[in-house]
Amino acid sequence: MSETTTEQVKERVNEGAQQIQDKASEAKVRTRERLREQVDNRSTMTGQQMTKTGSALRQTAQQLRGDRQEQQAKVLEAVAERTERFGRYLSETDGDKLLRDAERIARQRPWVVAGGGAVLGFLAARFTKASSSRRYEGDGNGSRASATSVGYSTAQAGGGSSGV
Repeated sequence: MSETTTEQVKERVNEGAQQIQDKASEAKVRTRERLREQVDNRSTMTGQQMTKTGSALRQTAQQLRGDRQEQQAKVLEAVAERTERFGRYLSETDGDKLLRDAERIARQRPWVVAGGGAVLGFLAARFTKASSSRRYEGDGNGSRASATSVGYSTAQAGGGSSGV
């Protein structure tokens, strides 16, 4: 009877493990679907914004031509064309194709992905630093020099005791 009980326990454990695998598989599919949907929605919005930006760049290039600055107008025209083309690509391409294209580029040119990650990290660090400085000044604390002088005057007001 002991062997039968052991077999039953093993069978239940196997059933539980199978259920866990099934749930994990379902969660993976749901997560992938949500990611694809998010990429699709955000890429479409970004594509529309880039297309508008390209149009604005093209108008600026026309103004430059009117001001007889042909060389700058040509450069801006080329940037506008690339911006509009990439905007159309983002707007018209679904999330699955975007993810596949990103994976293909990452496999073909890993140094581009690493460089892009480094640039994004640098920009994120600069943004964080700038926003923390603004928050610090916005709290009414002022500059670091005034914070130090406030600390000094507090120590002076405390009678110079070493407990401060």
